Amino acid sequence: MHRVATNARHLLTGLALGVLAFPAQAAWTLNMTQGVTSTAQEAYDLHMLVFWICTIVGIGVFGSMIYAIVVFRKSKGAVPATFSHNTNAEIIWTVIPTLILFYLGYVTAPALIRIDDTRNSEMTLKITGYQWKWQYEYVGQDYSFFSTLAASSNAARQLGSDIAPASVENYLRDVDKPLVVPVGVKIRYLLTANDVLHAWWVPAFSVKRDAIPGYVNEGWFKVDKAGVYRGQCAELCGKDHGFMPIVVRAVPRAEFDAWLAAQKSPSPAVAVASAAVAAN
Repeated sequence: MHRVATNARHLLTGLALGVLAFPAQAAWTLNMTQGVTSTAQEAYDLHMLVFWICTIVGIGVFGSMIYAIVVFRKSKGAVPATFSHNTNAEIIWTVIPTLILFYLGYVTAPALIRIDDTRNSEMTLKITGYQWKWQYEYVGQDYSFFSTLAASSNAARQLGSDIAPASVENYLRDVDKPLVVPVGVKIRYLLTANDVLHAWWVPAFSVKRDAIPGYVNEGWFKVDKAGVYRGQCAELCGKDHGFMPIVVRAVPRAEFDAWLAAQKSPSPAVAVASAAVAAN
């Protein structure tokens, strides 16, 4: 019974923190963030386009309703209409929405095609989801590693722990070994899972794709700005679903090459370069 209760607690905690364990900025941002990839920027631009179209339509519709309610009211002598319909009005409110939908399809379809266009990629990553960690493999580079929840967060989340979660930096959003990628390089990723469904989600990249056992999903991203970007598994995958974050560190190409060389053959000289990248 104690084990069942503990597992239930972990599941509920994971569900809650899976939703809430995000930066304070994200929690208080009213609009979409623009992200750091071309895909994210396109998604933001399309979002704003649709937002302003909806705003104009809303102003027109509600403005007409308010005008009709105020002007054509019984107290001002208005009487019920004697006609059942108006052909011109029906044509207008059918043709205009149709044109809007055709326009939105025209500007959206090319973006949807580009999202899945992995041609001309300079680098390939294989990402495998496990309960409850990620494995990253640099295809063709003979190097892979596992990325799991950081020890500080793992200690604070344990039942009976006296460590206050608020005292842990990036609580439940940090890992022991982040994924390192070069800036300005189109990266093709192959996504799968070893056990159950997972989903690799990094909001700043506008990437959220399912990792399915026995199936390989494909996509790409190109980070335009160096920095650390966080995400997490976005598919309920078990009791520790909320405890498998994603951390991606984007660095200049020269620093990435030095880091990768250090991981493959950690000589003292190259290890210094690797430590410098990790410290940034």
